[in-house]
Order: sequence, then structure tokens, then C-alpha cells
Amino acid sequence: MLGLRFRPKAKPKLPDGIQVYAIGDIHGCADLLPNVFAAIDHHIARTAPTRALHVYLGDYIDRGPASRQTIDLLIERSRRHESIFLKGNHEAFLFEVLQDASRLEAWKQYGGFQTLMSYGLTPSLRPDREEQDALVQALRHAMPDHHRRFLGNLRSSFHCGDFFFAHAGVRPGVPLRHQREEDLLWIRDEFLQSEEDFGKFVVHGHTPVPKPEIRPNRINIDTGAFATGILTLLTIQGEQMFAI
Repeated sequence: MLGLRFRPKAKPKLPDGIQVYAIGDIHGCADLLPNVFAAIDHHIARTAPTRALHVYLGDYIDRGPASRQTIDLLIERSRRHESIFLKGNHEAFLFEVLQDASRLEAWKQYGGFQTLMSYGLTPSLRPDREEQDALVQALRHAMPDHHRRFLGNLRSSFHCGDFFFAHAGVRPGVPLRHQREEDLLWIRDEFLQSEEDFGKFVVHGHTPVPKPEIRPNRINIDTGAFATGILTLLTIQGEQMFAI
């Protein structure tokens, strides 16, 4: 795969000795993770950073066929590498479904039934209210405790040096420290169309693009893995960013 090097005008920078590896929306595509992990390991071995941070931008579940396996791989990886896991809107929707089974039909439109099937459940195409209740109850029982802990500990945002990481983006005109979680997980047009300086360079996903999209104030690394088979890895080292 052809790598893309970016040099934004503002030249945001990480502290010396720190390297960040940001991974875009996985969406149940567990089969794409081994190659991403191998690329990270190769780069770490070659550059020997003082501290390597793995930042995952959320949307680990839904749409793709292997949400459960994706979470297993991420948890296992985090035992050996310093990892920051952000919450995506799909994880937020899952929490809604677990609290209110009537949200199951809407979750289907987000690819939630693929997540149910990854946990061994077999929903019908149009479950009635009784089946919705039964499916959500079964999902609660099928989900291992370590998956619950993983999902419960997801962060809304993360910042390091001149970089700010969030799943969807930020609300223009609102200081980063005052951003609402709803915007960090769901925002689109207001953020994507904004040319303002957000205070830090924003690294995000959420809105699929054919290739990493660089702007003076942000970069979008959601390349629609579930549809394209392309899961983007962004490496940040000092002032340099390199996406594959």
C-alpha cells in the first residue's frame, strides 16, 4: 500500500521521544488488525521511541463480521502496549441498546445485527418486541466480563502535545476542554466544513473517506474498513505524520 506523508502548515508536534500510532474505525474487521499490528511493531523496532502510544479512534463494533473477535484482539494487544481506546458512536449506541431493547431495530441500521451474530446470536430480520427483549438479554449474558470492562472504560477524547484525538471531531467555537461527548462521538458537517484553529490538530474518524483526508486543522483516517478492506494507520513522530 502506498504511504502518504503529510506536513500541515501549522506543524503540530509531539513531545520528544513519544510516538503515536492512531488506528481508524475498525468496525468488526478483525482480520485487518494483524497487518496493522505488524506495521507498528516493525516501526517501533526500527525507531526505538521512548514511549509508544497506540490510540484507537472508536467504532470497534458493528457492520463487519467479527466485532467480538476485534475486542478480543484489542484487549490482548493492550496487555503488551500502552493503549488509549476512544469511544465511537457505535459503542454509544450499543450502551443504549443494552439499556433499552426497543432501540434494537434502530441499531440494525447501524450494523448492530452483525455484532449480535459475532456473539453467537441469531436475530430474525424483523424481530418483534418479545424477540428484541430476548436478544438484548442474551447479549448481556453472552458478553464476557472483560468486554464489559473494555467498553465501560472507553474515553471520549485524548490529547498529546499539539494533537487532539476524538472519534468524530469537535464543535467549532467551543474550547477543547468544554467539548460535549455527543459532539466528540457524532459531529459531522459543522466540524468537517470548519477552517478554524481548534487549539490543537484534530485526529479523527467517523466519516468514511477514500483515503486519509488532510486539512490544516485536522486529519480524517476513517477509510471505511468494513467496505473497502482498508484500515488506516497514522504514525506521528515529532512533526511528521505518515499514513498507510
